[in-house]
Amino acid sequence: MNSLNYQHLYYFRTVAMEGSVSQAAKKLLLGQPAISLQLKQLEDNLGLQLFHRENRKLTLTEAGQTALEYANQIFRLGDEMQEALKNGSFARRAHLQVGALDSIPKKLIQLLIQAAGEVAECSITVLEGEGDFLFRELLAYKTDLVISNYPPSIGNAKLHSSRMLASAPISIFAAPKFKNLARKFPQSMAGQPFIFPTLHSKLRRDLEHYFRVREIPINIAIETQDTAVQKRLGMEGLGLVPLADFSVKGIRKRGQLVKLGTLAELHEEYWLTSNSGLIHNPVAASLFENFQLKI
Repeated sequence: MNSLNYQHLYYFRTVAMEGSVSQAAKKLLLGQPAISLQLKQLEDNLGLQLFHRENRKLTLTEAGQTALEYANQIFRLGDEMQEALKNGSFARRAHLQVGALDSIPKKLIQLLIQAAGEVAECSITVLEGEGDFLFRELLAYKTDLVISNYPPSIGNAKLHSSRMLASAPISIFAAPKFKNLARKFPQSMAGQPFIFPTLHSKLRRDLEHYFRVREIPINIAIETQDTAVQKRLGMEGLGLVPLADFSVKGIRKRGQLVKLGTLAELHEEYWLTSNSGLIHNPVAASLFENFQLKI
């Protein structure tokens, strides 16, 4: 195999991210024939087809997807190198990029960030979003770790490494004005206003099943996936909130939320996922191996 031409790789990455040669040409201020020629030279050099070409539409082959993952990492490191040299920071400071589902308790994100600071002095970026998006970012080496409440799909299992951090019991919390509902819990929940996670959440499905099998009618007044918003609305007395106990310790201590009861047999799992690729962020690698969540 010949030595890699990084200019060809950069053009390939731009085409892959823009979705077409024409859009890449506009971004690079080059002619389409020149870009197409260099893509062909890169494929010839690698001995692999990187794109499927059908009706002027380009889609990445399996080899192309792998090449893009490495290209993203290569050029990200290049950007970091230029920034370090520009700032005179010759002792490279680690940078950790963490993806977190918006349904993950912010307390868990805080604990992971604190643990990262104990591993090494580093800067940290937290990206919140939906699972499919975050796992794609992980595959593209745009994040180092993803915190979620479920593991990656079976189809992507070989591309990721995952481990369960904890399985946390779920309880119902509310503003102090609802404290009398604790007396006949959970039947006292019937007809009360709830602040629930949105429909695509696994916890939402588990909650609905819990109340359905016990024939307890519930009133879903508000839906939001963001646990910070759920807590805020709960503290304002707008509804009852299902949350993991560890995520509300401070709020309970201040008396802003009270615990009405624990939902028997209902738990939420928390998972930490890394990329199975060959390039590892040392801080991410240490966290993946050693970070513990004590419930």
